Amino acid sequence: MTGAGTGRVLVVAARECAADGIVALDLHDPTDADLPAWTPGAHIDLVLGDGLVRQYSLCGDPADRTAWRIAVQRAPAGRGGSAFVHDELHPGTMVLSRGPRNHFPLLPSPRYLFVAGGIGITPLLPMIAAADAAGADWELAYGGRTAAAMAFAAPLRAAHGDRVTLWPRGERGRLDVDGLLSGQQPDVLVYCCGPAPLLEAVEARCANRPAGTLHLERFTPRAAVEAARTEPFDLELAASRLTLTVPPERSILEVVEEAGVHVLMSCREGTCGTCETTVLAGTVDHRDSLLTPDERAAHDTMFICVSRASGSTLVLDL
Repeated sequence: MTGAGTGRVLVVAARECAADGIVALDLHDPTDADLPAWTPGAHIDLVLGDGLVRQYSLCGDPADRTAWRIAVQRAPAGRGGSAFVHDELHPGTMVLSRGPRNHFPLLPSPRYLFVAGGIGITPLLPMIAAADAAGADWELAYGGRTAAAMAFAAPLRAAHGDRVTLWPRGERGRLDVDGLLSGQQPDVLVYCCGPAPLLEAVEARCANRPAGTLHLERFTPRAAVEAARTEPFDLELAASRLTLTVPPERSILEVVEEAGVHVLMSCREGTCGTCETTVLAGTVDHRDSLLTPDERAAHDTMFICVSRASGSTLVLDL
């Protein structure tokens, strides 16, 4: 059930407790139609109460077109999205979705190291299944606050044995990132999702690994660069035939919206990928947390909620 530009209405078909403070939801089309296909690493947006839009990784089976599965951890200090899911989304509840989109795709490799922190296990679940089905050599290191708070840990361990190493912080301390990454072969692809301190530790430890072997998904945006360019610039919207000025204190997205040009958006932080826009001319001052160095160097796409022009003019396909 869809509406033009409005997304897809889904119904909560099942709900279960996946761990302390974590619920797993199965979302179906209310007409029993097949849902759009997706690949490991994909996420969807849910439009929640008071217009909140939040992103959740799909953690079920991509071959099952009847259901999208997500798992959501209640964040007591969050901005209301996880509380709404926990308190309001029960079997039979309708919810508006958008997507799926994938900015964290699983690339082919003979070997993988998966590193998860807390609810960061969710995008890695279908990746592990795909790697296993392909006959790849893989291992998972999964850290969490306590064993009881680590969703899907027991079935992962039961299905894959010693390939899965569990690190409940209360029993074993923090994940031994140095130990995990020392001695890894150059062709091992490292996929990591979790809280910022874990990502920063893995990124630092992988600084000397071959380019393209580390893949991260962030819950929160990268720290802002102190010397980021803030000069005004001209913005040409090719399809709309508009020329606008983006001042230092405003984002491209804000200026475009004010001009009456509709753009899908969600996080406004450069983490979700909803506002990705094609660049027709100009160079980009990338400030998102999604693009790889090679993708940034191409200057053919950008996330207009945070990124800016690095020159005086930028031409977008809007």
